[in-house]
Amino acid sequence: MDGIQQKINSYIIDSQEEEIKRIAMELHEGVGQNLYSILTGLQFIESGVTEQNMKSYVREMSQLIEKTIQEIRLLSVELHPPTLTTFGLLPAIKSYLKLYTSTFGILVDVESVGKEVSLPERSNIAVFRVCQEALANIAKYADTSQIKINILWTQAELKITIHDYGKGFQLDEHEESPQSSGIAIMKERMHLTGGKCSISSKIGEGTSIELIVPLKK
Repeated sequence: MDGIQQKINSYIIDSQEEEIKRIAMELHEGVGQNLYSILTGLQFIESGVTEQNMKSYVREMSQLIEKTIQEIRLLSVELHPPTLTTFGLLPAIKSYLKLYTSTFGILVDVESVGKEVSLPERSNIAVFRVCQEALANIAKYADTSQIKINILWTQAELKITIHDYGKGFQLDEHEESPQSSGIAIMKERMHLTGGKCSISSKIGEGTSIELIVPLKK
């Protein structure tokens, strides 16, 4: 029964990822491009308007659309970063962290040791999503301004440790909390790739999340 359930969970997650990828592409290539066309039209109209109040109004609308285009691009990258497929896991994580810091004001120090190994697409996505979930939980619950991420590549495995230096929590007291559901999803994603996710936390000292992915020789 466990094997059947694992196949079901794997199918659900894979289906979700395909839908997320489709939505990300539609946002970027569909909605984003349409807004850019509207922006170009407004800028053309602004150049021909002589009445100052109307000119100012059109300029404000153009600026609003520019801001919306930028937000859509950022959302598209967050949903499905193109760097993950093109350049690999580490560049995708670093690219995402720039967005993360600009959004939440939390500084993230990343240290990678060893030679990066190309992972299967499913493992790539799983590790990236788990890092995303961990970072989202930190922004929501940890009350911290600093995060340390250690990435270790060996011949046998990839190990990622995320420590938040935040307020920490009692794991057994969060079994029914929204935070616990995120933790459960993280563990399930890693389990489906043959890896594992473990979490430790101390009040006043922060929380550590460790991901381990076995590397095939």
